[in-house]
Amino acid sequence: MSDYWVAVLVGIVEGLTEFLPVSSTAHIVLSQAALGMRLDDPFWKMFSVVIQLGAILSVVVYFWPRLVSFVQSFLTNVQQKGSDSNPSSVPWWKHPLALVIISFVVTAIPCFLMDELIGENLERPWVIGASLLLGGIAMLWIDQRYSQTASTHSVEQMTLRQAIFIGAAQILAAMFPGTSRSMATIAGGQIMGLSRPAALEFSFFLSIPVMFAASGFKFLQFLVKSPIQIDSRQWLTLGIGFVTSFLVALAVIAWFMQWVRSRGFAPFAIYRMVLGVAVILWLGR
Repeated sequence: MSDYWVAVLVGIVEGLTEFLPVSSTAHIVLSQAALGMRLDDPFWKMFSVVIQLGAILSVVVYFWPRLVSFVQSFLTNVQQKGSDSNPSSVPWWKHPLALVIISFVVTAIPCFLMDELIGENLERPWVIGASLLLGGIAMLWIDQRYSQTASTHSVEQMTLRQAIFIGAAQILAAMFPGTSRSMATIAGGQIMGLSRPAALEFSFFLSIPVMFAASGFKFLQFLVKSPIQIDSRQWLTLGIGFVTSFLVALAVIAWFMQWVRSRGFAPFAIYRMVLGVAVILWLGR
């Protein structure tokens, strides 16, 4: 199959699964194996990072007005606190932007220290299969258990305690590929009292610094440890994958936000369990 078609197909898989709680990592690894791509090839490793960047950009584009509003209100709040012109304004660490940054730091430091373990688990298909299955079971139970008892219905109402817990939950997803970053943040948010839409929205906001940092770190590793020469055909392949991932992810975000407002996460949990069992049975053979 042409590399261009491979770029389109894998870009679609990345865009479809990056923000759904089904583990994009698992789907990328499985789709690459199914298409006969060499998982240890430096170019295709870089390709996986590039299409992730396309998916991240879709979050920035979709939530741009909210992001700009958060930055403006945060700076205004800090200025007011500094001048004591409005002592009733909320502490800076209660602002949504600050909570996203704090949650990111909680995730980033342990993941940086465990980078070698994370890399090893990426090459262990049985870890992916087990994480898909167990994560699906946990997600189904958490959604049914906590969806009716939510007390926080927007990211503006979140607390520091909730942000720290969600950041810690995301470490689990990094350690065990197949768990899903999205699933971990959504489930962690629900356990801490967030409604489905609030947990999903915070998951999207948190994905921006987390994925930019993770993808940027991997990209630098490629440049330092295994620099490769990329020809014009490979640059075009990277571009096709990036654009495809961006457009598909943008559509998925818009659809998923509407879906969650009226439905739960049960279909995704069941899909995870079915896929996890299929992977385990395939490995058993």
